[in-house]
Amino acid sequence: LECRFLTIALCDAAEPWQLGSQDAATPMMQGIIDLHHDIFFFLILILVFVSRMLVRALWHFNEQTNPIPQRIVHGTTIEIIRTIFPSVIPLFIAIPSFALLYSMDGVLVDPAITIKAIGHQWYRSAPLNEGDLSATKCTGGSRSIWLTGHLPFPSSRD
Repeated sequence: LECRFLTIALCDAAEPWQLGSQDAATPMMQGIIDLHHDIFFFLILILVFVSRMLVRALWHFNEQTNPIPQRIVHGTTIEIIRTIFPSVIPLFIAIPSFALLYSMDGVLVDPAITIKAIGHQWYRSAPLNEGDLSATKCTGGSRSIWLTGHLPFPSSRD
């Protein structure tokens, strides 16, 4: 019985010299890993494009290999590429990112446990249930403390 638990525990453990993420245990983590791979694809695409442009510029403007460089007066094609690609690539990244974000929003419909936190400060108590996360519940409404002599008395303007 002990051997079964040891083999199960090793399935999610990090390996020595591991560079990537561990195996996904939930669909959300698998979505995060897929989003990482999508963004990394665009990163490599940009790296190849910029490297090609840099090598091309070094080749065309090197005095030993090309003593008379071409005179480039109009670069309409490169201007279109430099304008369109930076505006399209964030769209390709945003679509799977928003899909993952909205899929994470509706995951906890029926939670297994709920947490109730109660804060006590001076003369008031502020219970906060997990479902009551509004701004007035967290701050306790509009309350102020009036000082009379040395003893503070809380008051409410409600």
